[in-house]
This record gives sequence, structure tokens and C-alpha cells, in this order.
Amino acid sequence: MTDTLVEPAEPQVGWPPVDRRRVPWGAGPAVLAPAALFAWHAAQYGRWEVDDAAITFSYARSVAIGAGPVLQPGLPPVEGFSDPAWLALLVVGRRLGLFDHGTWFGVPDYVAYPKVLALVLVTGMFGCFYAAASAVSRRPAVVTVLAGAVCAAIPSFVIWCVSGLENSLFALAVVAIATVMVRAHARGRLASWGPALACGLLAALAALTRPEGAIYAAAYPLAVLIMLRWPRCVRSLVAVAVSVVAFLVPYGAYLAWRWSTFHAWLPTTAVAKSQGLPTAAGFAKVSDLVAYGGWLAVLLGVLVVGAAAARSSSVRHAVVLVLVPLGLALVAYGVLRPDWMTQYRFATPVWALGALVVGLAAVEVVSGLRWRGLAVLAVVLAGAAVISGAQWIAQAAVFRAEPVAPMCLIVVNSGREFNGYVDILGLTNPTLFAPEIGGDALTGTSLLTDGAGLAEPTIAKLWAAKDWAGVRDYVLDDVRPSFLKAHGQFRTQMAFDTDPRFVRDYVLIGETPNKGGNWVRRDLVRDPATMARLQDWARQALAADAAQRATPLASCGDRLTPGATRA
Repeated sequence: MTDTLVEPAEPQVGWPPVDRRRVPWGAGPAVLAPAALFAWHAAQYGRWEVDDAAITFSYARSVAIGAGPVLQPGLPPVEGFSDPAWLALLVVGRRLGLFDHGTWFGVPDYVAYPKVLALVLVTGMFGCFYAAASAVSRRPAVVTVLAGAVCAAIPSFVIWCVSGLENSLFALAVVAIATVMVRAHARGRLASWGPALACGLLAALAALTRPEGAIYAAAYPLAVLIMLRWPRCVRSLVAVAVSVVAFLVPYGAYLAWRWSTFHAWLPTTAVAKSQGLPTAAGFAKVSDLVAYGGWLAVLLGVLVVGAAAARSSSVRHAVVLVLVPLGLALVAYGVLRPDWMTQYRFATPVWALGALVVGLAAVEVVSGLRWRGLAVLAVVLAGAAVISGAQWIAQAAVFRAEPVAPMCLIVVNSGREFNGYVDILGLTNPTLFAPEIGGDALTGTSLLTDGAGLAEPTIAKLWAAKDWAGVRDYVLDDVRPSFLKAHGQFRTQMAFDTDPRFVRDYVLIGETPNKGGNWVRRDLVRDPATMARLQDWARQALAADAAQRATPLASCGDRLTPGATRA
């Protein structure tokens, strides 16, 4: 058969031929148009950033000032971050004076720098869309605008890219792998050292951006296995070996540094989340993504991709190549434990690769339809767009009204509130046990013990074993923090209130929202007058908490640094 999935017999630069006269506009407008849509959508979430991002912000500050990879100066080194590549970009920003220093035209740089960086990286991802499409399609601008607009419309994609976390860098790395493979195959060079090296290094970047990113080291070997003629077996194996080595060298170097620095092979975050083996139930949650994207839209996308793959064309090969990392993205999503945060933050690569493969396939299929087919497709597409669009608009509205774990809320009700308690008591070496630590690490004067275990190895192991009694023993007998904060399910789960040691050693300062409370060690409160001052500050802090909750998309000051309060 001549219609097999193989490379052209001889490399031909510019294969297949693309008639540039049919390209309506160039790369610049094609990339900038969806980038503008992305920026507009991102602006709808204001200055919100998730508290988990503040953990990496705090590590970036510590590294930049020379304190090392610690959550706060004075704490031991713990890998409480899972995104070293993103951390490196934050450190660079701080050393350049772009991050954690002040404001950009009135906007705090802890908001401006991560969000602008995300916009730059997402724009780079759209550039990859164009680069991939221009190698195989006569309408790369249309592909780019279509795929980019889909990404820019999906709340899950936009929210997590501008959350302060690493999602935008992760999406760029993964899409870049697909782009390199598509362009290399179009030129008959998939089994060459250049694409192999690039894919290996990009997979290492993905792995150093998120732990599950290591799965993309398999993308290039799988693509070679699928796309190349077996008579080229030796050349193919050499290229695969180059890609694997290119991945292992930087990733292995980081693992060696991890062991020498933290004496662990896994980050503390992974230990705390107790990631296990794949399960059928885990993969079943992939169906949640289908529902979020819209069943009709996903079905239409599958049909279009299938129709494009059935054709004998260069786009067919590109579609198959993009499906390789997309399949890996779905596997990774299925393997990961369910995330308590909303809006599917681990699905970012799925949205990006899915939009690219559908964009490539849709433009190819449409180009071969007659007017009746186009009319039918237009009606179905309009219906899918209305259904998915209405759902996404509702999702965005819900999130704007109640965004998940705002960093600034933790700054107000943990960092600044407990700073007041420290001031009143005149403590010199205060400590705090709390379930959220990001905003507190940036602004608090108390050294933190992370109740969720993300930055505390002992508690991480206890979380992995679901040993809540062990957590209580460790906190009450060994840590003995100056202050303790608990609320919601965390308070019920840990059950400190029922432990006689806790009742004996701690006194409640005041109740907090979500059935929470703040406690202080009894031996630190000198007299009833001191307790009255603590409780008065608690009431003021409760009002500040309510004000921040009323404006969840707002920032919380020009700069976040540990310091004194009005208490």
C-alpha cells in the first residue's frame, strides 16, 4: 500500500508544498489574535492567584536572596515545590527586579510578572501552533486562530495559566514537542539527531515543570515507532537513543541534586499526595473533561480528526503525531490523583493539544467539503459552540464569584493576622501550624509547619499513610507550635479539639469562617488582659477577612513582605 504512515523516502525541504498565495495573513496576526483573546479572558479573573503559587513565590524569594531552597529563611531545605523550571523563571524575575520588588504601573509585581510571563508563554504556544500548521497546511493562519481561540475560550485553560502556577510553561513545553515532531516529519527528518535532541530536551523541561511531565519522554520514541519504515530501524534506534539521553542528562542531574540537597528521590509534595498506581476509577475521570468540553463539541472533534486521519495527506501524518502526546496527556491525567481544586488544573496540556489536533483536522476536512457539507457542518458546529460556550460562560462566572484558594485571603487571614498575635505577645521565635501556607510564607513572621505536608517531610509521610493520630502526636509532642490554625474538613479530619493534650496546652483565640479557629499555647498568654488584646485583634482580623472575601479578585498590597502590623 502507498498510503502507509511513513516518512517520505527522501528528505525534501518544504515538503509538502504549501502555496503561500493562499495564506490570507501571516504568522504575526495569526498568533496575536488568539493571544489578545486569551489576555481579555484572563483579565476577567482580576488579580487572583492561587495560594499554592505563593509557595513557589516564597521559595523563589529564598533562593534569590541566597537562603537556599527553603520555604522561609530559618527553615531546613525541603522540596515543597513541584515546578523547578517555573521556580527558576521566578528567581530570574526577582533578580532582574521584575518580581517581588514593588509595582508595575500601579499593579503589584507579584501579580503582574507571573501573569505577563504566562501571556508570553501562551503566545509562544500559539506560535508553535502556527509553526506546526505551516509545515503541513495551506491555511496555517486559520488553524492557529481556530485552535488558539478554542484555548482562549476554555476557562480551565485560562484560569490555571494565569493562576501564578506553572501551567503556561508546561503547555508550551508539551505543544513544542508536538510541533518539532510535525515539522521534522514534514521534512523527512523525524529520525534525525536534531529533532531527537530537541524532543528529549523539551521532555526534560516538561518533567522539570510538573512531575507528570516525565511521561512526555515517551512521545518521540512512540512517534518514531509509528511513523518510520522498519528498514530504517538502525537509524531510528539511534535517534530514539539520542532523545532518551537528551532527556536523562538534565533530568538525571536534577534528581542527583535533589538527593544531595533533600535526601529524597521524590518532592515532598508528591509524598504528601501519595500518588499511587493507575486505577480504572482514575481513568474514568477523563470523562469529566469530555463533559466540561461539551459532549457535542468533543464528538464533533473526534469525527473531524477521524475524517482527517482517513485521508491521504500530510495533515493525516500531523494529526497522528499530535495524537501521540495528546494520548500521553490523557494517560497522565488519568493516573494523577483527583485534585480538590476546581477547574481541572491538571488538564492544561489536554486542552492545548486537543485544540491543535482539532484545528489541523477541521481545516483539512473543510477544505474538501462541498457547499452542502459545509452547511451541515456549520449548523452542527454552531450548536456545539452554543452548548459549550454557554457552559464555559457559566463556569467562568462561578469561578469569578468564588475563586479557589485566593493567595491574598491567606495573606490577610493567616500571615497578617498571626503577625498581630506575635506583636501582642512579643514573641521572638514564633511558630505556626496551618493547612495553607503560601500567603503566610510570604508575609508571616512565624516559622511554618505545613499542615498539608507539602513542605514538611514528616507530615507528608503521615498524610500518605492517612495517619491523623500520628499528625496530632507529631504536632503536639514534637513541634509544639506557638499557634495553630484549622478549619473546615481539615479541622474535622485532624480532630485536635478532641485530644486532651490540645485542650490542656492550647486556648482558642477566636472562631473563623468555615467552622475554623485560631489557637495559641496557654503558656504564652501572660494574663487575661493579654488574652483580651488577642481577641480584640482577632475581631479586627475577622473584619479584614470578610473584606478580602468580598473582593476575591483583588490584590492585597503593593508588596508582600513579613512585617509589623497595627496590633
